[in-house]
Amino acid sequence: MKDSFVAIDFETATGYRDSACAVGIVTMENGSIIDEYFTLIQPPDNYYWYQNIRVHGITPEMTKSAPGFHTIYPEIKKRLIGRTVVAHNESFDRSVLKSIMRMYRFDYDDLEIEDKWECTMRIYRAQGYKPYDLGTCCYRNDIVLNHHEALSDARGCALLYQLYLDSL
Repeated sequence: MKDSFVAIDFETATGYRDSACAVGIVTMENGSIIDEYFTLIQPPDNYYWYQNIRVHGITPEMTKSAPGFHTIYPEIKKRLIGRTVVAHNESFDRSVLKSIMRMYRFDYDDLEIEDKWECTMRIYRAQGYKPYDLGTCCYRNDIVLNHHEALSDARGCALLYQLYLDSL
């Protein structure tokens, strides 16, 4: 179904892709949001880089009791399996998912999703947006965004992708 997809956004605790500390997933069907999922994730050793904390505001204290990725993976899998996946910077979010799945020895092929996802950054850059970061794209399209909050970023991405689909 053309208008059925999930948008995903990860925040990371460090510069390493397997350090996810939050995930937001928004499921769209027929132009409407039908499901939203958010959780904090305890990164490996609950270790953070200061510069990452400055970007998203998530701290080790906030994730010390959060589940590890292996615990939340079933929730992620049930939302992604067999679907079109969208992210604003898909190469980043896809690499986070693949890296953390590899760390926990989950098989990416089990998700039955494309190896390359849809990318709203690429779409809006091709439409001439400058800059084409998520905040600017959402602002220019009157989409409310609390940037670097995983669920808000996933929702903003989902709505941008829906606008794109509606324009086809």
